[in-house]
This record gives sequence, structure tokens and C-alpha cells, in this order.
Amino acid sequence: MLTIVIAAVLIALIFDFLNGMNDAANSIATIVSTKVLSPRWAVIWAAIFNFAAVFIFGVHVANTIGKGIVQPNLINEYFVLAALIGAVTWTYICTHFGMPISVSHALIGGLIGPGLVAGGFDALIGSGILKIAIFIVLSPILGFILGNIFMSLTLLIFRNKTPQKVDSYFRMLQFASSAVFSIGHGSNDAQKTMGIIAILLFSVRDKLDTLNLPEWIYHGNEFYVPNWVIFCAYSAIALGTLLGGWKVVKTLGVGLTDLKPVGGFSAEAAAAATLIGTSLSGIPVSTTHTITGAIMGVGVTRRFSAVRWTVASHIVIAWVLTIPASMFVSGLTYWVIKFFI
Repeated sequence: MLTIVIAAVLIALIFDFLNGMNDAANSIATIVSTKVLSPRWAVIWAAIFNFAAVFIFGVHVANTIGKGIVQPNLINEYFVLAALIGAVTWTYICTHFGMPISVSHALIGGLIGPGLVAGGFDALIGSGILKIAIFIVLSPILGFILGNIFMSLTLLIFRNKTPQKVDSYFRMLQFASSAVFSIGHGSNDAQKTMGIIAILLFSVRDKLDTLNLPEWIYHGNEFYVPNWVIFCAYSAIALGTLLGGWKVVKTLGVGLTDLKPVGGFSAEAAAAATLIGTSLSGIPVSTTHTITGAIMGVGVTRRFSAVRWTVASHIVIAWVLTIPASMFVSGLTYWVIKFFI
């Protein structure tokens, strides 16, 4: 049992690492495409602030992941292992092909698959899944609207300044907006891995007690997120961001639209506002959806055709497939595991 638990925790942290790699695009695409920072320094900047979120936010999103998707009594070490295999498989495939997906929703699909195998639709917590489903639609819309508003207001405020002046101002401001967005990214996404590890430890707590392990690993009959899980999750996502997924960066930072520093600032500020608000509310949203919507909202302030809608459509297709694909892989994996045990 302990071997399976350790393996599941390691796979969860690998998932978190891949999350950082895929979502590196979210944190650095705008600041790279505007040439404010080189890719090497951009990922270092983003990784630092991904990790910094550990000292700022609580674990509201982790609690939603741990208790708000599948009935906790059905979850065991094999369930979590299957969920992670489904999420990691889809995340790796999309990162390899440069598609910026919602890693969050890959994990959610990964949890739903084994839930359906274990207990059918009664195993799912409808209210939690509904909240997530609503924000699948709302997060890119909020990003789009706020990105458009921020960009429009900025253009209005600085309408009498020369393009060179505006560019020089926002090259500096983009350091701040990128940092805040990276904090929002870390706060929302690292917590998803915390939630999956915490629910794993909670589900096997009685077995862990018989092994006389140190209390800091997991202790008690109430669901909570241990401190070591919090720091490991933030470290893994920061390391993934540091190494980066360059194909994804190219797709989101260069392929979607052409950005100047003022546009990069507006997109990052809009996405950061959305992410931080949802993190404090305990809603696990997609950083990919949010920043993509914000970039498009900035792009259309110039003209509708400034956004490369073909690229956008490919990204949306990957979004739509994420939950069903990870759900299928995790459900099949859990079915096979149950067959042999």
C-alpha cells in the first residue's frame, strides 16, 4: 500500500511539473512576445513568483479539488493513481504538440473517469462540477472582457503620448503585471495538485496510522492539506515553469496575435485579476483559458482580424477535448486496475 501511495504522490508532483511546463506559456508568453525579457530570464522571473504564491494564498482551491468533485468515500490510492495517469497522459501529449490546454481540467477529467467506474453518476458531486463547468466558459470571457477594458482605458489615458513613450512606460510595468500574473498562476494551479495529494492521504489515513509514520505526513480524521504538500506542489510547478514548454510559448505568445508591451501589460493584468479573484473564492479555473481570452480581448482593440482566429480555434478544440480525453484514459486505467486487484 505504501508503495502505491508514494508512487501516486510522485506522479502527482510530475503532473504539477508538467503543469508548470505547459502553463509556462501563460506566465511568460506575453513578456517574451513583447521582447521585454528573453525566454531564459522570463521563465526565471515567472518561476520565482509562481513559488512566491505559497506565502500569500490559502488552500481554498485545494479543498474544492479534494472534496468537491467526487464522493470522498470512494477514493483510494488506486483511484488517485488512475486519475493522475489520465491527467498526465493528456497533458504530456498536448505539451509535446504545443497546445496550451487547461491542465486543471485534465486533472478534473482524471478524477471523474474513475468516479464513474467506481460508482456511476452518483459518485460525482454535481454542485462542484457545475461550478467548474460554468467557469470553463466564464474564465476566457472574463479574461477577454477585462483585457479589452484594460487595453481600451490604457489607450485612452495615454492617447497624447508618443508610441515610444508608451512603449518605454509599459516595458517597465510589464515586469509588475507578469509577476502578479505568475503569482495568480501559482496560487490557482499548484493548489490543484495539493488537493489531489491531500485527498489521497485522507483516503488512506487509517492505513498510514498503522505504520507509525511521523505526524507531519498526515494525522487526524479531518481533511486538510499538510505543509509539506503545499511546499512540494509549489516547488514542482515552479521548476516546471523554469524549464518551460517552448512550443506552447510560441503558440500562445506569438501565434495568437502580435503584442506590444502595453498589450502584454493589459492582458496580464486582466488575467491576474481573474485568477486571484477565483483563487480566493476557491474556484479552480484554467490559467490557459483566462490568459488566452485576455490576449484576444487586447488584440481586438486594434481590429477584429488582429487575432489569428484559426490558431484560436485549434486551442479551443484542445480545451473541449481535455476533460473527455483525460476522463477516458483515467476511467480505463481504473477499470484495468480493479480487474487485477
